[in-house]
Amino acid sequence: MKITVVGITIAALLPAPVWAQGTANPYPSMAPVEQYRMDRAAEIALAKSAAPASISDSAEILVMGTAGYETAVKGKNGFVCAVGRSWANDFDNPDFWNPKARSPVCVNAAAARSFLPYYLTRTKWVLAGMTVVKMQAATQPVKPEAGAMVYMLSKEGYLGDNVKGPWHPHLMFVYPRTPDGAWGANAPGSPVEEYDGPSALVTLFLVRVSHWSDGSPDSAP
Repeated sequence: MKITVVGITIAALLPAPVWAQGTANPYPSMAPVEQYRMDRAAEIALAKSAAPASISDSAEILVMGTAGYETAVKGKNGFVCAVGRSWANDFDNPDFWNPKARSPVCVNAAAARSFLPYYLTRTKWVLAGMTVVKMQAATQPVKPEAGAMVYMLSKEGYLGDNVKGPWHPHLMFVYPRTPDGAWGANAPGSPVEEYDGPSALVTLFLVRVSHWSDGSPDSAP
């Protein structure tokens, strides 16, 4: 059985909230933009926590500016780290406008070229005031490069109200829409989990790991 997760364009891969029939979505529209912003130094630190220091210390670090993401720290190793906001989720996800969401990610060069730009463009749309309907209409297919992958090892993120925290440390491998059987994903005993929900633009294969980026063990149930 496939896991039920949120297909974020870069980050929030979590079990999707289940809303009781007749329950209103608590985030029906965008909150004031300041609720999505962070202190610059805190955002840099949170972005870097997505991967071990041996990777993130030499990575390019992005922070969200007034019109989109900006380079706060130049990188040397091809990796790019950033903190995703709620609109990284699928358009139909209840957390799409959740101002608490913070998803630290660190993508390799292949993902930085072919996967991350979609989220960066969506952020520009959001900050320019584009509606969800217009964003959906403007969205183009995503074609991830071979080898595109993402580190999500921060213990400080908040990936959605359903887990109220960072979920588990994991790696994501980004593919065009791919059957889960190609990786043996979601099979009994398999360490690989997979998401390609109806509105997802790519297939994401997740592999949980045992430790967070700071070396501490994952103790979440």
